[in-house]
Amino acid sequence: MATSIASALEWWGRTQGDREALVFADGAVSYRELRDWSGRIARRLVDDGVAPGDRVALLGGNTAGWAAAAFGVIKAGAILIPLNPRLVAAEMHTLLESAGAGVVIADAGFEAILKEVEELGAVFRPVELTELGALRDGPAEPFRVERGPDETLAVMFTSGSTGLSKGVILTNRTLLNIAFEASLTEEGLHPGGRTLLLLPFCFTPGLVWGLYMHAVLGGTLVVEADLNPSRAVRQLEEQRIEAIFGVPLIYEVMAKAPEFAGADLSGLRTATVGGAAVPGPLLEAWADKGVALRQIYGMVEGGGTVTATLRHEAAAHPDSCGIGSVFTEIKVVREDGTECEPGEAGQILVRGPSVTPGYWNDPDGTAQVLRDGWLHSGDLGRRDADGRLTFVDRLKDLIISGGINISPVELEAVIARIDGVEEVAVIAARDDRFGETPAAVIYGRAGLQPADVVAECDRRVAGYKVPRYVVVRDRPLPRLPNGKISKREIRAEYADITTRHPRVR
Repeated sequence: MATSIASALEWWGRTQGDREALVFADGAVSYRELRDWSGRIARRLVDDGVAPGDRVALLGGNTAGWAAAAFGVIKAGAILIPLNPRLVAAEMHTLLESAGAGVVIADAGFEAILKEVEELGAVFRPVELTELGALRDGPAEPFRVERGPDETLAVMFTSGSTGLSKGVILTNRTLLNIAFEASLTEEGLHPGGRTLLLLPFCFTPGLVWGLYMHAVLGGTLVVEADLNPSRAVRQLEEQRIEAIFGVPLIYEVMAKAPEFAGADLSGLRTATVGGAAVPGPLLEAWADKGVALRQIYGMVEGGGTVTATLRHEAAAHPDSCGIGSVFTEIKVVREDGTECEPGEAGQILVRGPSVTPGYWNDPDGTAQVLRDGWLHSGDLGRRDADGRLTFVDRLKDLIISGGINISPVELEAVIARIDGVEEVAVIAARDDRFGETPAAVIYGRAGLQPADVVAECDRRVAGYKVPRYVVVRDRPLPRLPNGKISKREIRAEYADITTRHPRVR
């Protein structure tokens, strides 16, 4: 048997076929059923001309059909490209072109946006997810096309500091390493363990730490289609959940649900949180239920979670992100590459088996990030005398809103095309709910209105990227000696933008 995600699913389908692999609101999918359903999808794709290494995009929500297709694509020998259903046509076009995806599997309701994508010039063959859903019932089908351990299995696109989408490569080896290392350190992740997923399949927590990890470990993934706080709290208790991961917003809304106070959460062994700072009262609310919310530091390039606070240190070091992991090393360095002293801030570097081998079709970007055996994160952190990492800031200008990366450069490119805009800088504004939200500071001609900016962004980018604050000023933006706009000065000048200027969206 090969060393792969597909062979792991085959094993559990053969030896624990009746075990629940996935649980949805409308029913469960057993390991035997998932193995055979995805096998039938894989055979259909191959019969329809999908060859090993072809890129196949998948568009839809958290459904059993999406999950089966995600396994079916890799069992066909193809490379999975998960698409965020909140993207607009221009964004999808860019990702499909970057990936070279020739097939797009889409759920019902996405016909209009895919037509827009085609009108923008993308060439692909659409496949209806409902057609693949019809393959759920049938005879046993262990069909799969095995690919080597270091061949690309999936590509996760994430915003980069340049504003251009970067495709992070995931191989069989990478994904197996992520699952293996997590199983050694996370009490809630083990064969037969049960995890609650409250995030979309298309993101790293959903695909990597959700679907593929549980196929390796033989666990049960309880999947919610969307975030309903009261239902989520009930699921934690009724489904005997042992692991959950998410952004602070998820834990915050659950803690405010009326069911939270009386819920028995004694079975929850792993509860990690990342993407934004966690308020002290939120940590206390969960601690009162016997649950230690543990901060993580992570990035897609590092396998999702690079390091997490040790469980026994969560209360004493709530701002720490841990010391690395069993096989994953972290260090903090100065600009010259020398290691920082304890308490000194520098760039976070990562080395370990879960680090991506590179970016899809981007050797220059890969060489810039992967140097001397270390992943250069572009993030700023500091370590204490015992090696505990605390995340400080981003060297790159990414805005993280509700745990989702937003590229300021991408928004600046959209806004710069608006008539009347002379200069623009997009910065992060504090947001009580999502941690951060985009704010646009513009030097513009008379007559330019914030509503014009919001309207154009609504048309060009997903809703969560649209600036919530827009300031149009009548003087140029500050610049550095080299001519670049000085983001540092703008951040300082507009540090109180949320109180001094109205929210426009």
